[in-house]
Amino acid sequence: MSDLLVHARMAAEKAYAPYSKFQVGCALETDVGGLYQGCNVENASYGLTICGERNAIFQAIAQEGPEMKIRHLAVVCLGHEFPPCGACRQVMAEFSLPGGLTKVTFLQAGEPVTRTMAQLLPEAFGL
Repeated sequence: MSDLLVHARMAAEKAYAPYSKFQVGCALETDVGGLYQGCNVENASYGLTICGERNAIFQAIAQEGPEMKIRHLAVVCLGHEFPPCGACRQVMAEFSLPGGLTKVTFLQAGEPVTRTMAQLLPEAFGL
């Protein structure tokens, strides 16, 4: 398992998910080599919940500034396997490398799968 997946799993173990029971963790490496983690944090008012991916991205921006770009992102959900949700994909696209070259790794059938942002969200919204 890649280092980013290990860090994502460690972040997932810290998730606050009393409602969905889906503990999601994310780890990302920025274009300048920063490493950031995030986990999902749920809320009784479900719309206020934050996904692990966005939590990690927002931490990276808080540390590196608005020009931060994601080189590689990994996501793990304890006991489940799925790629990032649509909302997270759109936020990831906003901070992706030019051409959608940011790599995204998640588990599928117990094995790591890596896709580019261009593959995960081919028609990302942009201004």
